[in-house]
Amino acid sequence: MKLIFTIFFSFLFIGISNCQDRFLTKNGAISFYSKAAMEDITADNNQVLSIIDATSGKMAISILMKSFLFKKALMQEHFNENYAESDKFPKATFKGDILNFDAIGETLTTAKVKGILTIHGISKEIIIDANFTRTKDAIVVDGGFIIEVDDFNINIPAVVAKNIAKKIKVSFNFNHKPFNK
Repeated sequence: MKLIFTIFFSFLFIGISNCQDRFLTKNGAISFYSKAAMEDITADNNQVLSIIDATSGKMAISILMKSFLFKKALMQEHFNENYAESDKFPKATFKGDILNFDAIGETLTTAKVKGILTIHGISKEIIIDANFTRTKDAIVVDGGFIIEVDDFNINIPAVVAKNIAKKIKVSFNFNHKPFNK
């Protein structure tokens, strides 16, 4: 009988630990900000999918471009049709590694994240600093970085070039919870 209980609890423990290997959010937040002479441009997206594998420190993010919301409908239309070309390039993605992931704990820790960012069909390696807090029930990540539109072949017509910055500030916040299959 003890053997049966031992086997049962071993499988239970393995099942529980496997559930704790991956942390997921389907409503992560990403926003961007473009400072320009004519008008600042901001957009928010609260439907970002992000997953962290807690055993390896790998992180993946998927962003539906049409989910960015702007204050003005015309800005959103121009973003999707002319710049992001969201019908042709519906998603932006990131796949990478959280460096020194094992050192992240319950106190706020800054760590480097290195990986491939793909926007507008163009992939580029990036390394950014992000803030992490890790408990058994959550991995919270936030931070920001700058992208240059030229790096991702986003064409800005000369007519509106003064209205759109060449460098865009991107901010993010993800509250990952244990993924249960």
